[in-house]
Amino acid sequence: MTYTKTRLPSGIRLITVPMKGAKTITVLAAVKAGSNFETKDINGISHFLEHMMFKGTKKRPTTLQIAEELDAIGGQYNAFTSKEWTGYYAKAEARHLSFLVEILSDIFQNALLDSTEMEREKLVIIEEMNMYQDTPARHVDELAEELLYGDQPQGWKIIGEPDTLRSITRDTLMNYRKDRYVGGNTVLCIAGHIPSLNRIVNIVNEHFGQISPRASGRKKQQVFIDRQTKPAAKVQYKDTDQTHLNIAIRAYPLGSKQLPALKILNILLGGNMSSRLFINIREKEGLCYYINSHIEAYTGCGYLSLKAGVDNKRSSRAVELIIKELRALRANGVTKEEFKKARDYFEGTLALSLETSDELAFWVGGQMMQTGKIKTPEEALMEIKRVTLPDVAHVARAVLNNKRLNLTIIGPYKDARNFEKLLRI
Repeated sequence: MTYTKTRLPSGIRLITVPMKGAKTITVLAAVKAGSNFETKDINGISHFLEHMMFKGTKKRPTTLQIAEELDAIGGQYNAFTSKEWTGYYAKAEARHLSFLVEILSDIFQNALLDSTEMEREKLVIIEEMNMYQDTPARHVDELAEELLYGDQPQGWKIIGEPDTLRSITRDTLMNYRKDRYVGGNTVLCIAGHIPSLNRIVNIVNEHFGQISPRASGRKKQQVFIDRQTKPAAKVQYKDTDQTHLNIAIRAYPLGSKQLPALKILNILLGGNMSSRLFINIREKEGLCYYINSHIEAYTGCGYLSLKAGVDNKRSSRAVELIIKELRALRANGVTKEEFKKARDYFEGTLALSLETSDELAFWVGGQMMQTGKIKTPEEALMEIKRVTLPDVAHVARAVLNNKRLNLTIIGPYKDARNFEKLLRI
């Protein structure tokens, strides 16, 4: 992968990523706005603002007009909010580049944030909250981060809480946008069928050139404080037919030298259908339909997550067997065959995950937002290839220990103590 990075007079970092043979182009506008930049009294404001940005601009006063213009060219478009950044993107045939940059710049800079629309959208987001509450396979992830990080930004919901959302005024929303949505906090990533760099720079300067370059000095992303000294468990009662559990294990932040070895560990533990958890818990025991593991890595912290949906009557058995797998991995390490399979799997899935212009834009834009650097897929693959068996064994011993374990469960339970007793590797 090749790319070009250009710092514009507005402070925006422009990244262009050409793709041979591509017929489409994706424009991603990313900004440092997320729950990790919030205070408790405005938790959820980043996500709320993301919703409101599509509710009309001076040039396009309604949501319908924005949608109709993008639909008219067969474009794909959306937005998302994470802990550490918010993204707005549009994808279409490459000949529509100028239009995509223009409409994203209009949304990004000129959203009306109408007070009547705000009150209506609050109702929409509260229903989104209710949907997540009614989806335990997803909600258990929010509970896991609450248990992991407690009452600090990393432990707060991206979507916020109903009462906090209701209290956000138009002035608060306007001030937050003014503070966060500035050139110095913004990355514009354009991937796909790329014309000349000069043309792209001219287009971007034309439409984003008036953005304020700097923030007013509001607080930076908060630093995570780790206070855990022993295993922890939390249950949320829900009359479900299935128990949903998440064993979250404190691990490494973005940029850690141990992260590549953890990626290998994750793949062979629960990253695919030939992993230890899938074979031993689902295929041999029949305890669950879904079981997997994945890594969440943020700027200052990270964790390894093991998830499953299991029979209520055998939930303790499921936790015991998962802990047994962790114990074996810590004590015995991994085989050469598993190690090679995991490295090959990483290489194959990396290639598949970056086939389209939008996926490539997210890859590059996300890295710039969180680390300020770009690691190419080739560099990421080389990191994995440099990992050794002893590296994986070292990470297993370091990460898989009792004081890093956090179990969250949603199901027909009121007491976490019986589950907490099982958290012994």
